[in-house]
Amino acid sequence: MTTTMKPRTTKRVPMSSLRKTSLVAGALYLLTFVSIPTLALYAPVHDPNYIIGSGPDTPVIIGGLLELVVAFSGIGTAIVLHPVVKRQNEAAALGFVGARVLEASTIFAGVVSLMSVVHLRQGGAGVDALVTGQALVAQYDGFFLGQGLLPVANALLLGSLLYRSRLVPRIIPMLGLIGAPLLLTSLIATMFGINDSHSAWSALGALPIAVWEFSLGVYLVVKGFKPSPVTVEIADAD
Repeated sequence: MTTTMKPRTTKRVPMSSLRKTSLVAGALYLLTFVSIPTLALYAPVHDPNYIIGSGPDTPVIIGGLLELVVAFSGIGTAIVLHPVVKRQNEAAALGFVGARVLEASTIFAGVVSLMSVVHLRQGGAGVDALVTGQALVAQYDGFFLGQGLLPVANALLLGSLLYRSRLVPRIIPMLGLIGAPLLLTSLIATMFGINDSHSAWSALGALPIAVWEFSLGVYLVVKGFKPSPVTVEIADAD
């Protein structure tokens, strides 16, 4: 008599809604770093004679596309995290969404400015458009300064929410809470002409905020939210 062994089947454990939220939010945070190459890609358009110069426009166009990805990703992080962090403080969570949308708006406006310069060049505007092109690039730089101010608000709002809720290790939001005043000081120094926006001091002032956002993205993708009263409340509601 022979007996046949039925193959053992393992049921796949479904991913919880909280894990999906953390995974998507973390991935979107990491996606916001795709704009790093724009520092090099936008170098040609900062040439005062760019409109009458030669060379491809492709790097500037690629830089604009990367910035659009960052803008939409930034809005996405706020939308995805809002249902979770609002349980800690709804007003601060809503403020974070508003700050992210405003930050994206400055990115959109900046991209429009640079794409206008590209269009003037491609249209053969010539010497007569030099001043206009320089003004549009200067306008982009002004919006870029705004993009530096808004991450300060983002770090303070989301950092305080995550620190108090303990959804992630407290060292991560602490980086944002410490980095926010450093970045603000650097930006104020730039506004008053004490410091250059592309100097080593500016990069050093922005480093803690960059580390905070990158480490948050990595942690949410790899680990997800830590068990906390907020996660228990959401699990009970589900």
